[in-house]
Amino acid sequence: MKMIATTIVLLLSLIAAANGFSQEYSYTEASDLTLVGKLMPDTPNPYHRVDTVRFKGFTPGENAQVRMSSGIAVAFRTDSKSIVIQTDFAVRNIRPNTTAFATCGYDLYIRKDGKWLWAAAGAQDAQKGSVLRLIGAMDGSMHECLLYLPIYSEESSIRIGTEKGAVIEPIGNPFRHRIAVLGSSYTHGISISRAGMTYPAQLSRSTGLQMLSLGCSGNCKLQDYFAAVLAEADVDAIIVDGFSNPSPDQMRQRLFPFIERIREGHPETPIIFQSTIYRENRNFMTDKDSYEAEKMATADSLMAIALRKYDNIHYIRPDATDRNHETSQDGIHPGDHGYTLWAESIRKPLLRILRKYGIR
Repeated sequence: MKMIATTIVLLLSLIAAANGFSQEYSYTEASDLTLVGKLMPDTPNPYHRVDTVRFKGFTPGENAQVRMSSGIAVAFRTDSKSIVIQTDFAVRNIRPNTTAFATCGYDLYIRKDGKWLWAAAGAQDAQKGSVLRLIGAMDGSMHECLLYLPIYSEESSIRIGTEKGAVIEPIGNPFRHRIAVLGSSYTHGISISRAGMTYPAQLSRSTGLQMLSLGCSGNCKLQDYFAAVLAEADVDAIIVDGFSNPSPDQMRQRLFPFIERIREGHPETPIIFQSTIYRENRNFMTDKDSYEAEKMATADSLMAIALRKYDNIHYIRPDATDRNHETSQDGIHPGDHGYTLWAESIRKPLLRILRKYGIR
């Protein structure tokens, strides 16, 4: 038995070496580097998106979701040949329609020729103290990295491991401005395969503008307390995916008070509303088709009034469906390709609107 155990250890060591993973690492807390995509910079836990002690009114589910790190990334540079990650999870989630790489894993991009190129993704084992071996066998030159954090988990500590003797240090924020993106499960990133594939993250990489995601799956319904967060946030513009979750009655009751609450903190800041997308589960189910049609019509009619009633309000239409209607993951949420289509469909309209306000 002792010989078998020794052989297993030797084989594991050879596999690790073949993948470029050293056995000796120094660890750096991710929050000691540069956090990007974070709406509220002063939360007691650096990986929370909202300070739930300061901001009240959230339901228990919403309270948990705004403590999740969706949309937050870590920017740094390192010459380490390999990178590992060790996480202390307060809550570690996996959903049936979203991979572990997205819900509780990490997604690494490295800048090459001025663009962010995907490098690696993975999810840490649930066992406490386990280490995620993210990437190895790099060439040892200095690389600028962008590491996306889990979209549907809460972390109390994230430690990035680099080989002993290697450099790891923060870089400046690679994105410009601060643009809040409040929204539903679509903004949260449900059904993506890895954390960097949310449409706000894709928009940041394609435009160079910093999107600050506050997606709350199933729970973004034009509530006053979400508007209160936006009213106090330090942002240059606000994008709202606000018509995907609420019922038509909730839209009629809440839309104008929602706008007016944000205006208390941002009298002139552009607010760009998005219509909801076409959900593929309505293709053959008549009840869902009629309900979704009513939601879309209600949002359109209310926004026609809002555009006349308020200054600096805009309305755009995302599209996450290809001509074959093959982009849906579960009938409600798009997969990666659908979210790419979403980001691309609103990129030019967003840029045109933002330029009017000097946001480039």
